[in-house]
Amino acid sequence: MAEPTDMDALTPYARSLGIRLERREDDGTPVMRVEFDETVEGRPGHYHGGATGGLLETAGYALLRTELERRDRSAVLKPINITVQYLAAGKSQATYAKARITKLGRRSANLTVEAWQDDPQRPIATAVMNVLMAEPQG
Repeated sequence: MAEPTDMDALTPYARSLGIRLERREDDGTPVMRVEFDETVEGRPGHYHGGATGGLLETAGYALLRTELERRDRSAVLKPINITVQYLAAGKSQATYAKARITKLGRRSANLTVEAWQDDPQRPIATAVMNVLMAEPQG
């Protein structure tokens, strides 16, 4: 299984936004980063909501893949639903995101994700993700 933050493991949408791994925390949690540029700009000087949502989703999948690999499990990840709450406008600077698994079952996972700019304690957006983990074919 590929490392979850390899460029090949990122979706084409995530790659087009410029999302990348910033670092891993001591427990292995990936922290994702996207720089501000015209690709992610909505209204002048601010992130587009879809770009923020894409960062949140990418951080969620990166953590879930990391945890599944740690448990030596393989699964095809399929979104059940993703709910994003936009808390503040993302300004023209780098934005970070990381996830936390709230439930990891045999067939589904629930995650919470936060995105921030200057201070992780002041998120600009949060998401709740429910993901189906299907058995790989073949």
